[in-house]
Amino acid sequence: MVAEKGLPVRFWMRDAARAEQVNTERCNPRYMPDYPLSENLEATSDLKYALQGAEVVFISIPSHAFRSVLRQAVEWLRPEQLLISTTKGIEMESFSLMSEIITAEIPGARIGVLSGPNLAKEIARRQLAATVIASQDEALRTRIQQLLHSPYFRVYASTDTYGVELGGTLKNIYAIAAGMSAALGMGENTKSMLMTRALAEMSRFAVSMGANPMTFLGLAGVGDLIVTCMSPLSRNYRVGYALGQGKTLDEAVSALGEVAEGVNTLRQVRDKAAELDIYMPLVSGLYEVVFTGAPVSEVARNMMVNVQSSDVEFVLPRHECAVTGTEKTEVP
Repeated sequence: MVAEKGLPVRFWMRDAARAEQVNTERCNPRYMPDYPLSENLEATSDLKYALQGAEVVFISIPSHAFRSVLRQAVEWLRPEQLLISTTKGIEMESFSLMSEIITAEIPGARIGVLSGPNLAKEIARRQLAATVIASQDEALRTRIQQLLHSPYFRVYASTDTYGVELGGTLKNIYAIAAGMSAALGMGENTKSMLMTRALAEMSRFAVSMGANPMTFLGLAGVGDLIVTCMSPLSRNYRVGYALGQGKTLDEAVSALGEVAEGVNTLRQVRDKAAELDIYMPLVSGLYEVVFTGAPVSEVARNMMVNVQSSDVEFVLPRHECAVTGTEKTEVP
C-alpha cells in the first residue's frame, strides 16, 4: 500500500529463495498469489539492508518469534525510526504484548500499534476498510495516518496502546468459538450472544491490564471482533470450524498449514484470568473443548446455568459523557 504511493519499500523475508521469487514474479505466491506488487517494493533476506535508511519499520512477525527477530534487528535500528507492530498475539513465556517486548528490548524506541478489522485479501482487492494506529507519540500517529491513508483505507488514531493491542489479540480466541458454533449449525441468536459476551470478557480482561474499556467500542475492539467471528477468511475461525466438525486440534492446525494465534492466546489468557481471578466463562469453556476434548454441548449447557451478571459493566455517568470531534484523530 505504501509502495503504491511511489515510496520505496523493502520487504524482509527469512527465505532468500522466496525473496527472489517475489522480486521476479512481482507477487507473494505463498500468501497473495493474485495480488500484483508495486515495482517500488523490493524483497530481501538481508535484514541489515532492509532496515538501513528506513523511516518507518512495520514489524509483522508471529508472536512466538517476535522477540528473537527484534534482537537480530537491534544493531541496525536507529532511535528516530518509528517501530509499528502489526502482530496480534501475546508472548507465551512472559505474557508480554508486542509493544512491551519492543520497550524491553529497545528502551526509548518510538512505538506504535496497528490493529483493526483488516483481512488482507479484502484490502488487496481494495475493498473499503479502516484501521487504528495507537501510540502516545502524536507525531508518530500523524505520520502513519499519512502513509497508509488512501481512497479505500482509512486510518484512525488512539492513545490507548494496550487497549488497541489487546483488542486485536483477544478477539482471536472468540473467533475460534464462532467458527465452532458455525460448524455446529447454531443460530443467529447464538452468534449474537457469543459476540456480545465476548466483547464483555475482552473489555473486562483489558481493564485489568490497564486498558480503557471504551476502546473496545471502536475498530480495534468490536470492529475486529465482528470481522474475525463472521469471516471464513479468518485463520482462527477456520480452526474453530474444523474443531466443530469433530477434528482434533492437531488435525485442525495441520489442515490450516500454520498455527492460528488464537490457539496459543487461549491457553495464555485462560491461565492469566485464573491467576487474576477474572470472570471469563467463554474462555474457560472454550479451553475445555480445545485442550481437554470436553463435549461442546456439555460445556455450553454449563455456561448457560452460570450466575447471571450485568449486561454492560462499564457505564459512564451521563455527566461524564462527551462527544469528541475527529478532526485531529483521522485523516480527512
